[in-house]
Amino acid sequence: MNSSDSDLQIAGDLLEVQHLLRPAPEHPATVAEFVGLARRIAADRDRWAPLVSYDATTRWYHRLRTGPGYEVWLLSWVPGQGSGRHDHGPSSGVLTVLDGELTERTDRGKRTLGAGAQRVFAPGYVHEVVNDSLEPAVSLHVYYPGLTDMPMHAAQCAPAAATA
Repeated sequence: MNSSDSDLQIAGDLLEVQHLLRPAPEHPATVAEFVGLARRIAADRDRWAPLVSYDATTRWYHRLRTGPGYEVWLLSWVPGQGSGRHDHGPSSGVLTVLDGELTERTDRGKRTLGAGAQRVFAPGYVHEVVNDSLEPAVSLHVYYPGLTDMPMHAAQCAPAAATA
């Protein structure tokens, strides 16, 4: 054995041992797999971009895909449009910005999400998403289980000014 050999060697062609490899899941089942699904869909611009529409009066949305217990939604946001402060009931989710820029506001502050940014959230996570920019935005949302409830929450009150 020479010094370039490793301690572990595979005999034969790894691709010949398919019975040892786990099959790729047909549908996602973990948070990481849902994030991966969102990334794969985001990368396939030719599939989703022709479907996008913009509506000046309300946010536009389109259910792009469903699977066992989950849904994938495509949303567009013109400048100034927002979701209102809400949670997603019993659903977990992945939010991916496909185009433009969105602002997410939570009790902990606000965060600007540019194209490619992803947010993962659990049931009961309260936030508001707004297009604060001057350009339209597009986002992809994966919900598991499928979105059945979106309770709205009162706007957050600004903290009272300190008195001397």
